[in-house]
Amino acid sequence: MIMEPKGKKVYTIDDIARELGVSKTTVSRAISGKGRIGQTTREKVLSFIEEHDYRPNVMAKGLAQRKTFNLALLLPKDYAVTEFPFFKDCMQGICEMASSHDYDVIISMIDGDDLSQLQRLEANRKVDGMILSRAVEHSKAQEYLKSCKEPFVVIGPEEDTQIVYVDNKNLEASEELASIMLMKGVQKLALLGGNESFSVTKSRYQGYVQAHEKMGRQVHTELIFMDCENQLKVSGAVRQILEAGADGILCMDDAICTMCIESLRELKVQISSGIRVASLYDSKSLEYNNPPITSVKFDTVRLGKMAAGKLLKMLGEELQEDMQPLNYQVVLRESTQ
Repeated sequence: MIMEPKGKKVYTIDDIARELGVSKTTVSRAISGKGRIGQTTREKVLSFIEEHDYRPNVMAKGLAQRKTFNLALLLPKDYAVTEFPFFKDCMQGICEMASSHDYDVIISMIDGDDLSQLQRLEANRKVDGMILSRAVEHSKAQEYLKSCKEPFVVIGPEEDTQIVYVDNKNLEASEELASIMLMKGVQKLALLGGNESFSVTKSRYQGYVQAHEKMGRQVHTELIFMDCENQLKVSGAVRQILEAGADGILCMDDAICTMCIESLRELKVQISSGIRVASLYDSKSLEYNNPPITSVKFDTVRLGKMAAGKLLKMLGEELQEDMQPLNYQVVLRESTQ
């Protein structure tokens, strides 16, 4: 049993109303800042609260508003170790935004098409809304949440107009970086892509194609390799790319780029002088590589904040934070000189 310090009284809304001679509704309005209440009365209530260190009872508040004040962050159980920095930064942004509005975040792992964990969260009303951390095509999780009318937000591109989502400008960034490499004189630009079921893969592929089309350049389909998820696949793709006479490689993310670099080292091909290389997602390992790799920087922490912010707005919360559109930065380094 936890004992309160001797002499310290724990105040409730009833106590505050009785001490100040006002109604409980008046106290609630002063605390929430909502509803009509005189400025003098508001200041009197807030002053009393500050003096006596009153803290609202979240459980009682939740019962009154029929809320749990919990959000669920759904992570894919099959995420690769190389994806951890992305999910970690997203999680940081989500938790910061949730905490600033008195919400807690529950982490739940989703195993492919197994919806049992998701169904348990929804059926037991453990959370007020959910954030799906990965957008995939033909997602059973998204269809289930739509069917039960659970508030949710997806991180990643989404074509369904009924689904709320947030995404980095992956298509625009891919188009810009591919265009830069073509303008720098790359004649045959290869593409090493990720999992084709991920929506972000589709966006980055579209950007690569659009860059060629807008510049009137041919897309060399024999130089496009998708589902490059392990070193063996990447090494085989790199060999074919070199045999086809490509002079540039655009990698869809930092993990693929790291495997590409290793393959080129094994083949004793110099980056920049032998072939130009760039990545559509930056990381410290690429920044500190020798030579440093041209990459795209995204603010992933802010991406998480945006996702949580959109969900909180769906739940009726008023946001004071800046919700300006997300952007990116192409960082030119020695690998594309």
